[in-house]
Amino acid sequence: MRLFFSPTSPYVRKVRIAAIELGLENQIELITSNPWDNPPELADANPLGKVPTLMISDNESLFDSPVICEYLDNLNSEITLFPDSGQARWDALRLQALADGVLDAAVMIRYDSLRPEAEQYRGMRTRQLNVIRRALVMLDSEVTQLLGPITIGQIAVACALGYLDFRLPEENWHVTHPKLDSWYTRWMKRESMQVTMPLPA
Repeated sequence: MRLFFSPTSPYVRKVRIAAIELGLENQIELITSNPWDNPPELADANPLGKVPTLMISDNESLFDSPVICEYLDNLNSEITLFPDSGQARWDALRLQALADGVLDAAVMIRYDSLRPEAEQYRGMRTRQLNVIRRALVMLDSEVTQLLGPITIGQIAVACALGYLDFRLPEENWHVTHPKLDSWYTRWMKRESMQVTMPLPA
């Protein structure tokens, strides 16, 4: 398998962590790809031109991190990041959706910040910051859902929190959400979190 990736993408990080936790990292070749450069090999694999994109054969690809993560999960019969059924499954998927929403908001803020100051959309930034802050309040109040066996929900939340530290450190969520901070501090000790830390770019 080949994974088109950017080392700063939190969505790629989610896929890489899932692969490591499932013991599949050695089966995946990482192909550095900057979507903004419109590389033809990425466009051929994914018409959306986004990372992560996983080539599972010469002619077949998967894209969007939830889809890729669930595909990888099905390759390991001993470990599952996606509970099969019941409340545990819905809890994991709900956490993933909430965390991905935080990432979507944070990425929008990041992209807007790269525009000339006169062209930045302050109203959008305010709205997206409010989305992030409301989600953090919910995660902090429901932190017990992050305990227990590892799921895609925990991975997604950890990636979202890591991206806030990386791109929006001024939010200082560690201080305002101590229960969430305590959980994240423990989670950061996992090898999968350590080896996928984003590098400044």
